[in-house]
Amino acid sequence: DKKKKIGFDRVAINCAFCHTATYRAQPTDKPTIVAGGPSHQFDPQAYVRFLYACAGDPRFNADSLMREIDNVYALSPVEKLLYRYVLIPQTKKALLKQKAQYAFMDGKPNWGRGRIDPFNPIKYGILKQPLDDTIGNSDMIPIWRQRARQGMSLHWDGLNISVDEVFLSSAIGDGATRKYIQRENLKRMEDWAMELPPPGYPFAINQELVKKGSEIFAQRCANCHVNGGQLTGKVVPVEEVGTDRHRMDMWTSAAADAYNNYEPGYSWGFKNFRKTNGYVSVLLDGIWLRAPYLHNGSVPTLTDLLAPVDQRPKSFVRGYDVYDQERVGFVSSGADAEKSGTRYDTSTIGNSNEGHLWGIDLSPDDKKALIEYLKTL
Repeated sequence: DKKKKIGFDRVAINCAFCHTATYRAQPTDKPTIVAGGPSHQFDPQAYVRFLYACAGDPRFNADSLMREIDNVYALSPVEKLLYRYVLIPQTKKALLKQKAQYAFMDGKPNWGRGRIDPFNPIKYGILKQPLDDTIGNSDMIPIWRQRARQGMSLHWDGLNISVDEVFLSSAIGDGATRKYIQRENLKRMEDWAMELPPPGYPFAINQELVKKGSEIFAQRCANCHVNGGQLTGKVVPVEEVGTDRHRMDMWTSAAADAYNNYEPGYSWGFKNFRKTNGYVSVLLDGIWLRAPYLHNGSVPTLTDLLAPVDQRPKSFVRGYDVYDQERVGFVSSGADAEKSGTRYDTSTIGNSNEGHLWGIDLSPDDKKALIEYLKTL
């Protein structure tokens, strides 16, 4: 969380909510925190629904809350008046208003841990587009090595090509307004992400297999996943990649036009939002920490990703941070995972694990070598 003063101290979310990863080798280990990684444990939908439930509780009133505040902190007489007559009632009002604005989530598949619907809230709440039944649920992404991504298509569906606009629009999507947006702080964040290195694989690597895997990667994967590759950073039509199309269908031409005309006359206006017809062939730096895989996080490990669709798990647990070194992803089954995570059902609308069939025809030995090489990226 970030503490910010806007006449009074306020704690609000920041970039780390969606872009901080953790992992452990064993359940008894302390988590290793990786800044800039995808927050595969965080459930933002459960978080906001908790806040809405609090605001809707009859105990959310000045008398009840002031008693609890008095137990831990001594407010000044002026602060007591401010909290009792302004901050507490206005917070309740704002949360209930936002609950109504986010009612579009009801009746749709839950996001679950490590996922978010990043653009439907913007489409409806900021851009005033009509409500529809689209599902934008998608995996959270890392923000490291942004300099290497300059000029590439960004976000899962490539709806923008400007790193500057992606950072600014992300701040607006998280609640920043033109009055309170801090461009200097946002620029420092962007500069940091430009050079932020991906984390190295922290476990043992078989270097003999890496050499063989690098050759397979160069032959089978480089065209889409290395800088300079013919398709790297470009949008591959959904018919070709074959993955679940709901995230792509969620973003519309009308929404893109509305964002490009958002706040006209301001120097930070947008001009690079667009509608695409597929998903981006992304760089694979730090791929070991980016599990589960595909844009909707529907495949738990790299081993599963290289398997035919009918051999990929149909149901698994997301959000447990103990690492599966054998299959290369996170542990996605068992009592501990069930306790810490949320279940992912690939039969749910928007959750399909189909597509990206490249590499499934490799021999078991070649798959093992390729995965060993992927650990080094």
